[in-house]
Order: sequence, then C-alpha cells, then structure tokens
Amino acid sequence: MYNILVGGAAGQGIDTTVSILEKLLKRSGYYIFTTRDFMSRVRGGHNFSLLRFGTEEITSHSYILDGIIALNEETIELHKDKLNKKGFILCDSSLDYSDPDLNIIKLPMTQIAKELGNIRASGSVAVGAVLKLFGEPLSYVEEVMTSQMNDKILEVNVKAADAGYKSVDSLFEHLDGGFSDYMLISGSEALGLGAVAGGLKFYAAYPMSPSTAVLEYLASVGNAAKVLVEQAEDEIAAVNMALGASFAGARAMTGTSGGGFCLKVEALGFSGIAEIPLVVVDVQRPGPATGLPTRTEQSDLKFVVSASQGEFPRMVIALRTQEDAFYQTARALNLAEKYQIPIILLSDQYLGDTTACVKPYDVSKISMVNYDTEAEGDYLRYRLTEDGISKRLIPGKTKHLVAADSDEHDERGWITESATVRNQMVEKRMKKLDGLCDELLEPEFIGDENCNTLLLGWGSLYGPLKEAVQTLNRNGGNYGALVFGDIYPLPQKQLNKYAKGRTLINVEQNATGQLASLIRGETGIACHDSILKYDGRQITGEEIVAQLLEGGQKS
Repeated sequence: MYNILVGGAAGQGIDTTVSILEKLLKRSGYYIFTTRDFMSRVRGGHNFSLLRFGTEEITSHSYILDGIIALNEETIELHKDKLNKKGFILCDSSLDYSDPDLNIIKLPMTQIAKELGNIRASGSVAVGAVLKLFGEPLSYVEEVMTSQMNDKILEVNVKAADAGYKSVDSLFEHLDGGFSDYMLISGSEALGLGAVAGGLKFYAAYPMSPSTAVLEYLASVGNAAKVLVEQAEDEIAAVNMALGASFAGARAMTGTSGGGFCLKVEALGFSGIAEIPLVVVDVQRPGPATGLPTRTEQSDLKFVVSASQGEFPRMVIALRTQEDAFYQTARALNLAEKYQIPIILLSDQYLGDTTACVKPYDVSKISMVNYDTEAEGDYLRYRLTEDGISKRLIPGKTKHLVAADSDEHDERGWITESATVRNQMVEKRMKKLDGLCDELLEPEFIGDENCNTLLLGWGSLYGPLKEAVQTLNRNGGNYGALVFGDIYPLPQKQLNKYAKGRTLINVEQNATGQLASLIRGETGIACHDSILKYDGRQITGEEIVAQLLEGGQKS
C-alpha cells in the first residue's frame, strides 16, 4: 500500500492533479482512497490531498507518507516529518529548499510547461513523474486527460506528462490489484446517485459548504436523470420548495449543512404534522454558527434527533461509506414515502469530499413504493388507522380534495382545537414508529466476536474504526466495533448482544460524545471511556490505535 500527499496553496491546481492521478492509478488496478484538507479561501493558505492506493480495500486515510508532491515550500516544512525512510519529495527546481536527510527530487516542471506553451501544464509534469516513481505505465494518460480537459490543452498536457515520466527513475514497484473496473466516487456524488436511483424528481438547496457538492452533482446529471434541480434564494425557500414538490407527488429532497439545517427546522415540523414525505441531507461541518466551513465534525446528531418543536416521528440515518451513501439515500426516499415522515441523512465533509473505489452499484436491490391512485367512497387524508399510515392521494390526480395544514387537523385535514382529536392525531402519527422500528438496520459489527473491548461509532467513522480494529487484532488485540448507520430510532439488538460484560468506548468526531449520550438515554447502557476529536480533522485508524494503546486498560 502506498500513500502520497499533494500540497500547496489554493489555486495551484491541486484538485486537478489529484483527480488525474487517482484515475490513472485506478486504471492500473489499485484501490483508491483520497481525502482532501482545504481552507475556506479561494487563493492562498495551505491545502493538501492524501491519495492512498493499494491492492486491498482501504477504509481510512493516513499521514504516514511515501511521497510528497510539493507545490510550495510550506508543504515540505509541514509534512516532511511524516515521510517514510524511502519516501521522496517531488518539487519544482525553482524551490530554494535543501535537506541532506531528505530524498528531494527537483524537476523543472514550470520550465517544461512554459516550453510546451502552457504554464498550467506543470501539474501534468508531476503526474508523469509520480507514475514513473511508482513503476506505473503511461498507457492511460491520454484517455484519462481527455475526460478532464478540452482539446485545446490536451496535447500539451500529455506531452508534459511524458516529459515528467522521462525525468525520473522508479523508486517503488508496481503492485497488481483488481479494482480497475470499480467506480471511483465521492460520498456526495454517491449520495446524489443514490437519490436518482431512489426516484428523486426534485432537489432544492442553497449553496453551503460542504453540502454544495451534492447540489453540484445533481445539477450536472439533472437533465439526463430527469431531476429538476433548483438553487433556491435561501435555506427556508429550499425546504419549502421541496415540501411543495412532495405534496404535489414528486419525490423531493433538500440538502444543507448544520447552519442551514437550523433554518429548515420549522418546515421539518410542517412535514411531520402534515405527513408530507421529505428527505433532508445534512452534510456536517464544525459549528456553532459559521464554525469551520470546510472541515469535518459529527456534532449535529442530538440536534437533528430533536429538531423542531413538538413531537412527531422521524428517522435519522448516518451515512458510513461511499457504498452506504448510495443505498441508504435510495432507501430513505422510499421510507419517507412509505411512512409519510421526514428523514434526515447525516453525512459530513470527510465522507462527502473523500473519493474511494466502490463495486458497481446493484440497482436491483432498490425497490420503489408506489402511490395509491384513487380511493373508494369518502376520502379522509388523515384517516385513523392501525399503523398510523393514511392513504395518500396526489392533488390534481384524484377527484377527491387533498388537504394539508400546519395546524392540528381532523381526519379530513380541517383545522381543529378539539382535545379528543388532538390526542387521536398525535397517537396516530406516533404509531408509525412501530412499523419503522421493524425496518431498522442494525449497526455493523467489525472484529472479534469474543472481544473484550467494544468500540462504538457512527457514520463516517466506519472506515477509521474498521482499520483500527483490524490493526489491533492483527497484532494480538481483542477488539470489536459496532458502527451505526440507522441511528434514530436507535436499533438495539446488536447493542444488547455485544455490550454485556465488555469495556465500551465511544469514538466520535465531537466534544461531548453525542452517540454515547443517545445510547445511554435510550437504553441505560453507559460507555466506560471516550475517544473524541473535534479540531475539524477526521481521526485516522492509526490515531485510534495509538490512543487505545496509550490508554492502558482503556483499550
């Protein structure tokens, strides 16, 4: 397994260089896992991407490096201590930096690009050099670059890659992997693709990092997928547009980050009382207020579980991987339709912006809930039923009146202040939880069934926890992990099975241990210790291992 870092200032072409490299390496058969660390600015600052690739599945990033592609001197200073002994630093000849203890490879990348007629092609020189350093062929360069560039600059960049390739010698051997036919997709793209597969017809959002990637992806495929995508004037407009579209019969979704979710809360309650299906995506970032716009955190869990005044059924699903994001998003749209409730999907910047290899999705696993087209006799939109679900007709497609109101209402949908009807309607809505709980997916168990220590996590911590448990057990440890996807209502069978008699440690990207708090409140099961990180950067599997081993009995 190899790991390289591409770093520099915003505007120096880091994203383009990494995007081309990861596609080329995947074509060579490698499994790809790329994370991005960037500042909230258009120019300057220090940005970098970590591209990890190998012949087996990779689930977490790492800061232990085989190579650094440094577009400025700051990148070398910040990351040189993470290099392996055999590691290299590739940079432009113009950088005035030297260190006898480092393997620094200086190439005239800018000069080569100038001579070829396009200074921006210097990144392609680096691409070619990296391929040679890792023993990879140039075979797919033109094909991959064709998908990234227009014809005017394609030839120059192909020549630049060839020049870089010829300028260095190989340092690492090519490894044979079997992932060339896999998809390479980010968490936000997987979410959007899952929405399309789940029948999405309308998406409304206001741009807010890091959720904007979902909006951009759906906009890019909207025409082909027959999805109407609307960039609304604000968050409140976006969620109400989605509610209106859903009421009119279109599968609808809205997306945002934590600050935007705050503004959507009243409409979330409207979805609950009016029983209008709605899926809301919250791609989390650190808060409160503006917080760290381009960083990651898991601090919205307790907020979304209780958001909006009053009581009504909802579901919260935390997305764990690029594979999970696809299937869970499609499932969320179906469950929202079936139970006529709001469903909140929790992603985060780490998962949303990370690209990874995924086995091609199987759309045959996705089933669709069909609408009732008509009703016999008198139609009551909010008819009292055993399971709390009333027949939902679509206005304009039925001879019946279809009413909806944010006030309390009777079975017809007419406003009421009757105490008796109020009790009936609250109880009717809450009955849906009985059926919903039967459909909950249990958290995934990782590790040794006879473990002494059980780690508890949720969402995007799936990957780091999986790597940590595998590393610990490979070195004689005795660990397991439960990683929650469905998180509210809280599935409890696996938790009750594995929690007894074990040391429980919750691992979360927040300061207060929100999952541990939810588990204790719902089940009475208390964690013995916590590993918490809340600096805006995702914890790695290696960091989890280190904290467990340093904690003595805590591990």
